[in-house]
Amino acid sequence: MSAARFPDGMERRAAVELRASGRRLEGYAATFGVAARIGGFSETIRVGAFRASLLAKKDVLALVDHDPGRLLARTSSGTLRLEEDAKGLRFELDVPDTQLGRDVLALAERRDLGGMSFGFRVTDEAWSSRDQRELRAVELVEVSVVHAHPAYAATSIQARSQQQGFDGAASRRRWLETI
Repeated sequence: MSAARFPDGMERRAAVELRASGRRLEGYAATFGVAARIGGFSETIRVGAFRASLLAKKDVLALVDHDPGRLLARTSSGTLRLEEDAKGLRFELDVPDTQLGRDVLALAERRDLGGMSFGFRVTDEAWSSRDQRELRAVELVEVSVVHAHPAYAATSIQARSQQQGFDGAASRRRWLETI
């Protein structure tokens, strides 16, 4: 498990389970209602916590181990697609044909990676006790593939071939029709 808070107020969380086969990575960077032990407290993410951040259409990065020098994709270029569904924050990213991309893909295919993570700033939270925190709304900054031990065990990642499609716009329209 990992947790970090930085001087700029951004927090990072990580989670486990990686699967791979193809040139596209997809899975969940965060899941709702699943408790994670973060240092001295337990944390869950409420359904809808990413909604406002995703609707704001700010540029979100896909990194390796939260390192901005190890960029895999970004929403502004369309190489990273994000959506919130009933399970959590779903992502899909096109793996670049770079050494970093090939290395991440090879490790994901072997299931050697530790999991997924996300970097965020809290915009709304609730504490039910000194050691029970619920994230109600966050400003999403980045999602990361992590090599080591993530905090949220229910996230997932798998590789897919380019032929299998994910229509983020269509998924977002279906999601908006349900609210």
